[in-house]
Amino acid sequence: MKYRGLIILLYFLAGALMMYSQELVAPTDTVLAVVGDTIVPVATDSTALASDSIPKKQTGLDAPVAYQAKDSIVMTAGNWAYLYGEGDVKYQQIGLQAEVIEMNMDSSLVFAKFGLDSIGEEFGYPLFKDGDQEYESKTMRYNFTTRKGYITDVITQQGEGYVTAGRTKKMEDDVMNMVGGKYTTCDEHDHPHFYIQMTKAKVRPKKNIVTGPVYMVIEDVPLYPIGLPFCFFPFSSTYSSGVIMPTYTDDSNRGFGLRDGGYYFALSDYVDLAVTGEIYTKGSWGLQAQSSYRKRYRFSGNFNAAYQVTKFGDKGLPDYSLNKDFRLNWTHSQDPKANPYRTFSASVNFSTSSFDRNKANGFLNPNNSDAISNTKGSSVNITQRFPNAPLSLSATMNVNQRSSDSSVAVTFPNLTITLSRIYPFKRKNPIGKERWYEKISMSYSGYFKNSITTKENLLFKSNLIKDWKNSMEHSIPVSATFTAFKYINISPSFNYKESWYTSKITKQFDPQLNRLVDRDTTYGFYRIYNYNASVSASTTLYGMYKPLPFLGDKVQAIRHRMEPSISISAAPDFGSSIHGFYDHYQYIDANGEQVDYVYSPFAHNGSIPGGKQGSLNFSLDNNVEMKIKSDKDSTGIRKISLIDKLSLGMSYNMAADSFKWSDLSVGLRLKFSKNYTLNLNGQFDTYTYQADSKGNPIRVDVPRWKAGKGIGRLRSTGTSFSYTFNNDTFRKWFGGETDSNIPEENIGDGELEDLTAENPNDATVPEEKEGGRLRGKKKDTGEYDADGYLISKIPWSLSFNYSMQLRYGDFDPNKLEYKYALTHALSFNGNIQPTKNWSFNFNATYDFDNKKISYMTCNVTRNLHCFQMSASFVPVGPYKSYTFSIAVSSSLLKDLKYNQSSNVREGQTWY
Repeated sequence: MKYRGLIILLYFLAGALMMYSQELVAPTDTVLAVVGDTIVPVATDSTALASDSIPKKQTGLDAPVAYQAKDSIVMTAGNWAYLYGEGDVKYQQIGLQAEVIEMNMDSSLVFAKFGLDSIGEEFGYPLFKDGDQEYESKTMRYNFTTRKGYITDVITQQGEGYVTAGRTKKMEDDVMNMVGGKYTTCDEHDHPHFYIQMTKAKVRPKKNIVTGPVYMVIEDVPLYPIGLPFCFFPFSSTYSSGVIMPTYTDDSNRGFGLRDGGYYFALSDYVDLAVTGEIYTKGSWGLQAQSSYRKRYRFSGNFNAAYQVTKFGDKGLPDYSLNKDFRLNWTHSQDPKANPYRTFSASVNFSTSSFDRNKANGFLNPNNSDAISNTKGSSVNITQRFPNAPLSLSATMNVNQRSSDSSVAVTFPNLTITLSRIYPFKRKNPIGKERWYEKISMSYSGYFKNSITTKENLLFKSNLIKDWKNSMEHSIPVSATFTAFKYINISPSFNYKESWYTSKITKQFDPQLNRLVDRDTTYGFYRIYNYNASVSASTTLYGMYKPLPFLGDKVQAIRHRMEPSISISAAPDFGSSIHGFYDHYQYIDANGEQVDYVYSPFAHNGSIPGGKQGSLNFSLDNNVEMKIKSDKDSTGIRKISLIDKLSLGMSYNMAADSFKWSDLSVGLRLKFSKNYTLNLNGQFDTYTYQADSKGNPIRVDVPRWKAGKGIGRLRSTGTSFSYTFNNDTFRKWFGGETDSNIPEENIGDGELEDLTAENPNDATVPEEKEGGRLRGKKKDTGEYDADGYLISKIPWSLSFNYSMQLRYGDFDPNKLEYKYALTHALSFNGNIQPTKNWSFNFNATYDFDNKKISYMTCNVTRNLHCFQMSASFVPVGPYKSYTFSIAVSSSLLKDLKYNQSSNVREGQTWY
């Protein structure tokens, strides 16, 4: 035992030597222990000794704490730091700003609070930032080490709303436990117009809020009977799927119901889908699927399909009705960058004729033009072009509906092949002047058409061969342009057209009906053709008039430009028996007379040319302009259009047996200003009339100039114009300053202002201290001009469109002339914003025949800050009705609303 100390020393030296040579018998974390007279290693790794469950206490912070203050920083002996005047403390991604900050340098504790000005007003509220999350409060105590804190009167924004609470404990995982919290979308944080009172809640920033019992408070009035035992507010900044909450509705015909509820599917970054439905207590229901898709530089579109079952009345009673309707809307457009040679587009608007009439509140929506529309059209088109070739192919589907009689016209498919203009005789390597035959050009167009016109309920029951009409047509125009005598352009042309049909219908006389009826339909291949030729000559003549010197030098010159043109065209009689395009049928009519009836068995496929043609056409276009001196133009001379265009046209049919002269066509276009142009088009009758024994008119083959009644008498004319009055209209007329010239600076419009910016010369910035971006009531200071004066204006506009047509009316047997009948059409709309929050708009149509407004819709909206109130009503016409709604403006709480409406079937006695 006396050598025990020596043995221990040697053992330690041996251990040190073994550690130095990295040849250890025990692990590196071995602990030595003395057992009796022997020193043995004790393993402390995970295989031999369990590690201590108590974590080692971390001393100090992982990063330096930076702090500063605008006024002063006071350090005390107890290692406390006091920051006065816009104090700012930063630690990693955590920041704290406040008017007064107390910081313990040893324990990593920090306390922040607001300041008081000379009159006792609070300012400089603490603003805590943790990454992209911000919390504003009155007082805050925070530990940088544990990342926990205690907050009073906190305000934070979560999603579209704001969360406030009297007492809040912030946990290290950013979760906030609140007592007496509020959730609202109103940005009046100190005194919100409405809020959801949360007795206690757990807030997970950017994720959700889970609460205990909640109830609604509106204008400080608690709605205790309306409450929930718990509530869940989800927040998501990413594209995700979710439930679409339904809307409660009350309809006198359908009963109580829920509508527009369903599920939203976030399918991908390019396409989405929303499936919604509606159901009513009286048995009506419906489903709807909406989808939007878009791929950049490729295509975009929308798809909407709906099916609804509408029940009115009680089953077994006379007023009971059951309607099953559907609707299909699809729009698709291709980006021009996607494919320069292939385009695809679609505009489909197809529905049953009663869909819009039966849709709930269809007539109350001012944007729902389908509810009062009688016709609808749909088209789908795909076109393929070929590079370095003048050839293109296209396929089209067209559907036209008429709701008044439930008829539908479908063309599917409509295939077209087009060869653009080519010069077949032009030399590839021309030498010398261009030859006359090199100016000859030609083109080709051919299309296959398959169409049907029927009723909606018979469309899918039709036979493709017997009910559908199909044809193939070819058209080859050939033309050229030559110059004669340097100034005359001569253009000959030749047009050939050929049609292929698959059926013909023969007729026979029915003595019971006393008319011809269809006898038999024969199917096969039938070829029909026609051609015509024409030649035209045109030139341009100028006339110049310079005013006499004693009239002044303001008018420099007046120029008159005339473009006369004459053409002659001819075609053989394709109705003769040698072509076989027409049939002759003889029968004895009811009077016992023999009638020779000529008809075309191919007329059901399209128009068939018949009769010899040979016409001479005249036209004359005129333009009158004036040059005047003007200081507004840099050249010193300005052009004024006196008559922008005056055109006259007439033709003479040399092949006709009678009435060879056509009506005289006249067109007039006058430019009164840059914004308004008057267009007038009229037809002048060139023949006279006689009256039979009953006073009915009979047109006679005597031109008016031969009867001494002039060249022609106005048969019809019409024009239309529109104009919009607004705030700037009268200022422009009388030379005042328009609103567009007044600088507008929107202050207090609800956007978060940067009050730290120094704008000492900006009169629109209120000189008051705000506690940050969230706390403190926002001031609505209006709009100010550059001099600091408040701009007071009432935006308004009034637009109207007027159309007029003058035409033949009743015949006057005494004067042997037609009386004139004047028809008008007037539509107008307007809007006015008397205050910043009130808005009113309307649109209407006036019926001149009945001398009353035939249709009008009015809309009133009121911005109640965080609420939106709207009312729509139809005060006149067969669709008198109204709807009223008040709802929270935020889309997150869009189900917090109240709706009240009438129905167009209720008798319209609500007013």
